[in-house]
Amino acid sequence: MIANYILQNWALILILLAFTATLKTTVFLEKTTIQRMYVLIVLIFLLSIIVYTEFVLADLGSDRTLRLILMAIRYSATPFIVAQIIYTLVRKFRAVIFIPAIILALIDFASIFTGIVFSVDSDGTFRRGPFGFAPFIIAGLYSVFLVYILLKRSNKRSIEIIPIAFLCFALVSGLIMPFVYGKDYANIFCTIIAIAVFVYYVFLILQLTKIDPLTGLLNRQALYADISNNPEDITAVMSLDMNGLKAINDNEGHSAGDEALITLALCFSSALKRGQSGYRIGGDEFVIVCRKTSQSEVAQLTERIRNAVGETQYSCSVGYSYRSDGTESIDDLLKESDEMMYADKALYYSNFKRDRRRR
Repeated sequence: MIANYILQNWALILILLAFTATLKTTVFLEKTTIQRMYVLIVLIFLLSIIVYTEFVLADLGSDRTLRLILMAIRYSATPFIVAQIIYTLVRKFRAVIFIPAIILALIDFASIFTGIVFSVDSDGTFRRGPFGFAPFIIAGLYSVFLVYILLKRSNKRSIEIIPIAFLCFALVSGLIMPFVYGKDYANIFCTIIAIAVFVYYVFLILQLTKIDPLTGLLNRQALYADISNNPEDITAVMSLDMNGLKAINDNEGHSAGDEALITLALCFSSALKRGQSGYRIGGDEFVIVCRKTSQSEVAQLTERIRNAVGETQYSCSVGYSYRSDGTESIDDLLKESDEMMYADKALYYSNFKRDRRRR
C-alpha cells in the first residue's frame, strides 16, 4: 500500500521536497510567512494520504465508516488549504479567515451521520446530499477572495498579473475538473495545488528582487529596468516626496515613520490605473511612471493621490512632467517632475511655517 502511494504521488512528493528546500534557503521572506508555508506543505501532503486511502477503501468496498470519515476530511480540507494560502500570502489576515472553513468542516462531519453533504450506501455507492456542493462553493469563494486581494495589492503589471492568473486557473480547475473527470482528477488534485502554489512562490521570489520590502511598491532597480524598456511608451513621470518624515522619525520613532511610508504607498497604489506603476526609490521619495496615458488622466491621477493622502494624517508633495510627442528624454522628464515637486514642497513648508506663527 505504501509503495503504491509513493508511486502514484511521486511527482507530488518531489514538488513538496523542492518547495521545502527552497524555503530553507530563501532570504526574502519573513520567518512567519515561511512557517505558514511549511504548514501549507504539510496540509497538502496529509490530504494526499487521505485521498489515496479513501479511494483504496472505495475500490475494496470495505470499512464504510472510515471511508465516510476520510471523505469528511477531504471535503473540509480544500477550503482549509485555500484559506491557508490566503493566510500565508496576505500578511494582514488573521486566523479569522478560517472561520468559514471551520463551519463547513462541522457540516461535513455531521454528514457522516446525516448525509446532508454526502453519503455512502451499503453497497458502496457515493451520493451527494442537499448540501453536496457546499465544499466547492466555499472553496470557490475563498479562491475568488484570494485572487481579488492579490490583484488589489499588485501594481497591475504583467510580472504580477501572470502568476496571479496562473494561480487562479489552477484553483478554478481544481474546483471544476472533479465534476468532469471524477475520481481520476481527485487523485492528482493535491499535485495540481502543490504545483500552483510552488510556481506562484517562484514568481513571488523573482518579484521580490524588484519590490521594496517596506511598502510593496517597486524599487529603484525596477524603475531603471522599466524606463529602459519601451521608453517611447512613457508619456508622463510623477515625483512624490513625503512631507515631515524626519520630524516623525525624530519625535515618534522610526516605526512610526515606517507606518507613515506604508500608508502613503497604499494611497499611491490605490490611485494607480492601467499603464501606471509606482516605485519607492529612496527614503521618502517615490516615482510613478505612466505609459500611454493622456495629460488629463495624469491630472486625474494627481487628484486621486491628493484626495487619498488627504484622508490620512500625512501629506506629500507632488510634481509631474508630460510629453505628447516623445521628444523629451526620460531624464528630462524626471528632472522636470522633480523641480515641480520641490516647488510644491517649498510651498508646503512656507505655509506650514506661516500656520505655526499664527498659533
